[in-house]
Amino acid sequence: MKKILLAITTLLTINLYAYTDNDMDGVDDAIDRCPNSLLTDLVDINGCTKKSLISPHSYDIIVGFSYSDSDYNTLNATDTLASTLQVDYYYKQFSLQASTSYFKIDGSGYSDSGLQDSFLGASYRLDKINNLSISFGAGVILPTYDISNNNMDYTASVNLSYPIENINIFGGYILTLMNDDDIDETTYQNTNAFNVGVGFYLNNNLYLSASYNLSDSVYSKLQGNSVEDIEMATVYGYYSIDKDRFATLSYAYGLSDSASNNYLSLRLGFLF
Repeated sequence: MKKILLAITTLLTINLYAYTDNDMDGVDDAIDRCPNSLLTDLVDINGCTKKSLISPHSYDIIVGFSYSDSDYNTLNATDTLASTLQVDYYYKQFSLQASTSYFKIDGSGYSDSGLQDSFLGASYRLDKINNLSISFGAGVILPTYDISNNNMDYTASVNLSYPIENINIFGGYILTLMNDDDIDETTYQNTNAFNVGVGFYLNNNLYLSASYNLSDSVYSKLQGNSVEDIEMATVYGYYSIDKDRFATLSYAYGLSDSASNNYLSLRLGFLF
């Protein structure tokens, strides 16, 4: 009887050590036709992926603060502080965005506060073409800024990105269709905005970029005066704190009299 038990124990031990499952999908490597399936995959009897258990849906919430100062020729010098809120939803190559901000302006003999205009938009990223990423977007600018002549505006955009090892070359275009009513000596116009820049992936957590931005002013005339194009130089940094949190810092310097002299923004994002 002891010999029988010893034989059974030896056989079980041999079978136990003979079983290996390096990708830990529950299928013995000896019959696993897909030996490198991911831990997050649901596999069939052959060890091949039937379904990924990682959801294709993701979200983020971004909160932040910004400061800008301006000294237009046609307006008083002002300082503007704003708190911002942005929510994004991602599904594969499709995304939705909603953002708004609350501002406070102080100037010489002038002050104001309240909601700025809010934004709702969607974008779709095409499959890469020879490593070139192209995305198209459209959105509406909601007239949440409390002024009598404020109406809903519309935007359309295209953005391109081309990485070369740890360098990223990018550019974009945004068309804004303005519907605000002209008032007194101030008239509005549709705007075209362009940007081009280069970014650097310094490591897995840190990305830095610099860009040049050129845009029409929303005003064709402001208090009876023509307004020149808006030119700005921008530096931007993205830092991944961990898998669920990130921070961004951006600074823009006005290159034209119609642009803000300085703009600084700090934001913190949470991924879900």
